[in-house]
Amino acid sequence: MYLATTGRRPDAPPRPAGQGRRVPGTVIALGAVSLVTDVSSEMVTAVLPLYLVLGLGLSPLQFGFLDGLFNGATAVVRLLGGRLADRGGGRHRTVAGAGYLLSALSRLGLLLAGGAAGGIAAALAADRLGKGVRTAPRDAMISLSAPPEALGRAFGVHRAMDTTGALLGPLVAFAVLWATTDAYDAVFVVSFAIGLFGVLVLVLFVPAGAVPGAGVAGAAVAAAESTSTGRRRSRVLGDPVFRRVVTAAALLGAATIGDSFLYLLLQRGLDLPPLLFPLMPLGAAAGYLLLAVPAGRIADRTGRRIPFLCGHAALLAAYLTLMAPPGWPAAVLVLVLLAVFYAATDGVLMALAGPVLPLDGRASGLAVLQTGQALARLVGAAGFGAAWTWWGPRPALAVAALGLAAALVAAWRILPEREAS
Repeated sequence: MYLATTGRRPDAPPRPAGQGRRVPGTVIALGAVSLVTDVSSEMVTAVLPLYLVLGLGLSPLQFGFLDGLFNGATAVVRLLGGRLADRGGGRHRTVAGAGYLLSALSRLGLLLAGGAAGGIAAALAADRLGKGVRTAPRDAMISLSAPPEALGRAFGVHRAMDTTGALLGPLVAFAVLWATTDAYDAVFVVSFAIGLFGVLVLVLFVPAGAVPGAGVAGAAVAAAESTSTGRRRSRVLGDPVFRRVVTAAALLGAATIGDSFLYLLLQRGLDLPPLLFPLMPLGAAAGYLLLAVPAGRIADRTGRRIPFLCGHAALLAAYLTLMAPPGWPAAVLVLVLLAVFYAATDGVLMALAGPVLPLDGRASGLAVLQTGQALARLVGAAGFGAAWTWWGPRPALAVAALGLAAALVAAWRILPEREAS
C-alpha cells in the first residue's frame, strides 16, 4: 500500500491525456440506474413515516426500532453481496442487479400486505436486503472504473444523479397521492413499475466485467497492481488504515439519528398537514444535488478526511438548530445542513476507503465499511426512538448532539491524515 497525497501509485503506467478529467461511461450508466431506482424507492420512503406513524399508529419507539432494525438487517447481506461480487471476477453487475430487482419486488409486498404488520415488516426487509446486496458491488464498480485521483468526482457525479432520483421521488409520490386522494396503494404500484425500469437500464447499459468501463489504461493499472493486491486480499480487515476508516465511520454512524426522525420533527414543529409531508426531503435532496460534485472535487484536491469530518459537523449543527424555536428559517437551515452532510460524507467516504482496498477484494471491503455504518445506525435509530418516547424530542436531540460531538472528536484522532492511493 502506498500513502500519498497525489492519488497515484508511483509505479503505475501513465494514463492517456485527458482520461483523468473524464467521468467514465460506467459511472454515468450506474448513475442513471440509481436515478431511476431512487425515484421508485424515495416514493415509498417519503410516505412511509406518515403511513406507519400517522396512518397505522406506530409510536416513535416502534418506528425507530423498525427503521433501525431493517437498516441493520442489511449487514450480513452486504457482506454476502460484496463477497459474491468479488468471486469469479465478473459478478459485480449480476449481484447488483439481483439487489435492484429484490427492492423493486418489495413494492408489491407493501401492496399485498395491506395494514398487516407482519407483511409490512417482510416487505421492508426485502427492500433493505436488496439495497444491502447491491450497494457494495455498485460502489466497487464505480471505484474500479475511475482513476484514484478522481474518485471523489466520480462518486460525486454518481451521487448527484442518485439524488436527482431522490428529488423526483417525493414529487411523484405527492402527485400520485394528490391524484388518487391519499391512496397509498397507488404509490406502491407506480413505485414497482419504475423500479423494474431501473433493472432494465442496468441490464442494457452497464457493462459486465471485474473492472467495468476502465478501458485499456484501467486494465494496465489493474495488471500492474494485481501482484501486490492479490496477496493482500485476505488481509483487508487487518490493514490498519482501513480498520481506522471503518472504526471512525461506525462511531459517527452511531450518533446519526436518521432522516425520518428529522423530517418528523420538522413536520411537528411547523404543524404541516400530512399531505405536504412527502415534500419534506426535497430541500435536502436539491441541496445535495447541487453540492455532491463540488464536494467530490474539493475532496480530491484537499484530501477526503477533512470534508468527511466537516460534513458531520454540519449534521451536528442541524441537530442544534432543531432544538431552537420552530419556524421556517430554522427548517430551511436544517435542510441545507442535511444536504451539506450528505454531499461531504456519502461518496467521499467511499472514495476515502476505495484506494486502501485491493482490486479483487474491493466490493468485500466496501461491504465491511457499509456494514459497520448499518449496524451503528441501528443503534442510533433505536436509541433515539427510545429517548424520544421516554424523555421527549428536545432531551433526545440534546443527547444525540452530545454523542455526535464526542464521535467527531474521536474520528478526528482515528482517521489517517494521509490517504492511500
